[in-house]
Amino acid sequence: MTTVGDILSYLETVAPPELKMDWDNVGLNCGSRSAPVTKILVALDPFEHVCAEAAQWGADLLVTHHPLIFQPIPMVTDDAAITRGLMELIRHNISHICAHTNLDCAPGGVNDTLAAVLGLTNVQPLGAYGGMMRCGEVPMQRLETFLAFVKEKLHCDGLRYCDGGKPVHKVAVGGGSCSDGLYDAVCAGCDTFITSDVKYNGFWDAKEQGLSIIDAGHFYTENPVVSVIAAKISGRFPEIQVKISETHADCMKFY
Repeated sequence: MTTVGDILSYLETVAPPELKMDWDNVGLNCGSRSAPVTKILVALDPFEHVCAEAAQWGADLLVTHHPLIFQPIPMVTDDAAITRGLMELIRHNISHICAHTNLDCAPGGVNDTLAAVLGLTNVQPLGAYGGMMRCGEVPMQRLETFLAFVKEKLHCDGLRYCDGGKPVHKVAVGGGSCSDGLYDAVCAGCDTFITSDVKYNGFWDAKEQGLSIIDAGHFYTENPVVSVIAAKISGRFPEIQVKISETHADCMKFY
């Protein structure tokens, strides 16, 4: 019988918890290590509708990238979406595991996956925490050509970007909110940086450093790893039914 603890132990080899940032909350967020597992739902986020999907499908375990419990929760009631999701999991005896910043840093994790999807070669770790981000190379091309490529590969509805004035060749990637890695990208000699959640001043800082920055969205820069994690779990535990969430998508739209 495969248990939550078995899945957790395996995922900790994929994304070792010692790679996480100090403020993060990874691992078992809800449930019991001894609980048996036959069905696992995998998603980027443990939002209320994803927890409901897990319950409706009959999952025993929800595995996500983002934590369910991130800030201290003063009370568990149905007044807030996060606690309604938590109550849904508890009500249906569903455990929850997340791999967050440890998966960002891990080999084969969020940023290696993003680099692979975008066809980067000569990929190297970049930045703090042992190199959470990645940098690599693409064939020399115009920024407009690369923007179209990124949009196609990540299935984005749109991109925010600024033009640093150079052709695209050496590219840094930081899935999710990695815009504070801008100067790491500059110091590594990158001409282009793909990340998300870039603020107004971040675009100007990049432009003034001669760096093109592409904000492809938090969801779209991290979501590619979901299928990777699902495939890894299926490969290690073939007796388990593993399903990628069908309800979760980016809620931000372009008008």
